[in-house]
Amino acid sequence: MALLAVADARQAILSEVSRLPEEMVPLKQAHQRISAGQLSARRTQPPFSTTAMDGYAVRHADLSSDDTLDVVGEAPAGHRYPHPLLPGQAVRIFTGAPLPEGADTILIQEDAEIRSNGSIRPLEIPEKSAFVRPAGLDFKQGEVLIEAACTLQAADLALLASMNYADVPVVRKPRIGVLATGDELAMPGTDIGADQIVASNNFGVAARITELGGHPIDLGIAKDTEDDLLRALKKAENQKCDAIITLGGASVGTHDLVQQAFQSAGLSLSFWKIAMRPGKPLMFGTVGNMLFLGFPGNPVSSMVCGELFMAPLIRKWLGQPTDIRFRQAVLGKDLPANDQREDYLRAILQPDTGSGQLQTVTPLDRQDSSMLANFARANCLIKRVPFAPGDVPGAIVEVLMLRPD
Repeated sequence: MALLAVADARQAILSEVSRLPEEMVPLKQAHQRISAGQLSARRTQPPFSTTAMDGYAVRHADLSSDDTLDVVGEAPAGHRYPHPLLPGQAVRIFTGAPLPEGADTILIQEDAEIRSNGSIRPLEIPEKSAFVRPAGLDFKQGEVLIEAACTLQAADLALLASMNYADVPVVRKPRIGVLATGDELAMPGTDIGADQIVASNNFGVAARITELGGHPIDLGIAKDTEDDLLRALKKAENQKCDAIITLGGASVGTHDLVQQAFQSAGLSLSFWKIAMRPGKPLMFGTVGNMLFLGFPGNPVSSMVCGELFMAPLIRKWLGQPTDIRFRQAVLGKDLPANDQREDYLRAILQPDTGSGQLQTVTPLDRQDSSMLANFARANCLIKRVPFAPGDVPGAIVEVLMLRPD
C-alpha cells in the first residue's frame, strides 16, 4: 500500500480543526497571547495638545526678543492651567502637561531669560507649534492598531494600555496532552534502571507547544500496557485536552500498543504511516472529543513531526497562517539520491552575510533519528522530495528553519 504523502497528511489534520473561541484575559496576562480580532483605540492619544519639553506655554504672535511676557501661572503634568492665555502672558509648563487654551508654542526653559520681576524674555524665537504634541499625534479613537492573530509582544501591551484596554480578547490556548510511552523510559533525575533510558522528547514537544502558543498538559510516562495507556487517556479527557500526542508505541512491534489501546476506547484512525523520514509511523485520528497524534518514539522523529504537523495544527487553532515556510539555500556538500519518502535532513545554515546571495547549508554527517545532540546543533532541515536525484555542492535546496537566524 502506498504511503500517504506529507502534504496530504498535513491537510487531513488541518481539515479537522478551526479557530478556537476567544476569551478575555487581564492585560498583564496577555503577553505572547494571540489577539482574537482587530483591536481599535478606545481613546485618542494624547487626548489633548501637550508639551514635549519643560518651558513656557506662549502665543507665538507674542514672541519678540525685545518684549517680555508675564508668567501668570504654571501647569505641571496632570494639571491644566485653568484660564485662557491672554496676549502678553506665559504659563510655566512641564513635560506632559496640557497646553492652556490660547497657547500654540513652547518656549523651552533654556531659551527663556528670567527677569528680576519674574517675567521672561525669549533668547531664541522658536517656530510656531515648536515642542507641541497635538492631540491624536500617536493615534486617534477608533483607529485599528492591533491586527487579528497577532502575537502580543511587550510593546503591544504598552500600546494596548494606551488604547485603554484593561482586558484583552485573545484566542483560547489549545490544551494538548503529551504522553511518553514505554517501559524503557525514566524521568530525568530519577533512579534509572540498567536497561532504561531517560525520557527526553516529551520535554521538547511540550516546550514547542508553549513556544507556539499552546498549553501543554504533562501526562507523564505510560507503561507498555493497555491499562496504563487508557489511564493516561482518561487523564487527558479529565484535563479537557483538545488533543493528545503520544510519543512512541506507534510502530508495529509486539509492545507498540498505543493504537490498539486507544481503539478500544473509541479511536477513529484517519491514517497511519506516511512517506516521510524521519517520522514514517505517524498516526492521526480522533478519540472522544480530542484529536490524536501518535508520534514516533525516536526523539528527532518526534521533534520533526512537531514542526511539520503539530505546529500548523496549533497555528490553525489560533487563527494564524498554517503554511510551512521554506527558503532556498545553496547546498554545501554532496547528497545521494533519495528514495520514495520525503526526507528532512538536519543541517546548518550559515549566517547571512548581507551580500544578497543565498546562504550555504550543510547537512550534518549523521542523520540517525535518535541523535538529539545533532538536532540541537542543527538550525534547519533540508527538505528532499521523493526520488530526488543526487545533488552536488552549489545545488539549490529548500530549507525549513528550526529557530530564528
